[in-house]
Amino acid sequence: MQTEAAVEIETVEKPEALKIRGWLILVAAGVIITPLRAAYVLWSIYLALFTDGTWAALTTEGSSVYSPFWAPILIAEIVVNAAVGLAFLYMIFLFFAKKASFPKWYAVAAIFSAAFIVLDSYAVTWIFPGTPVFDSETTKEFGRSLVSCLIWVPYLFLSKRAKATFINK
Repeated sequence: MQTEAAVEIETVEKPEALKIRGWLILVAAGVIITPLRAAYVLWSIYLALFTDGTWAALTTEGSSVYSPFWAPILIAEIVVNAAVGLAFLYMIFLFFAKKASFPKWYAVAAIFSAAFIVLDSYAVTWIFPGTPVFDSETTKEFGRSLVSCLIWVPYLFLSKRAKATFINK
């Protein structure tokens, strides 16, 4: 039989996560908007690709616009957009549950997105050799990704508020 002294219960108070305020509201907006944008791109661009005959024209040998690179590039774009959308849906949960893993997920997603934009643009030059890698739309998308990589990723890892917000296991 144990005595009271032998059964000492130590209570450790868990720190409470800070509320989502300040600059984190902008991060929240980006995390929420990204899967919506991915869904819009998948729905508006890629659905039409398969329903209006464009896919057949681009991927059928002998077609005037055929290239062996179209199918792998378009499939990669669809898969990556879907994966990014799903990853950001999961990150919405991580963000609002204030999970400690959120900054890492965000960093990986931001860096991956920026890298994919560059790789995808470069791949398109295989089909259109004379086109610049960075047209105006690609430059805009890459700029958006750079903001995430250069501003929000360091903020999530270095700011006291972010460190005190994302603490839950």
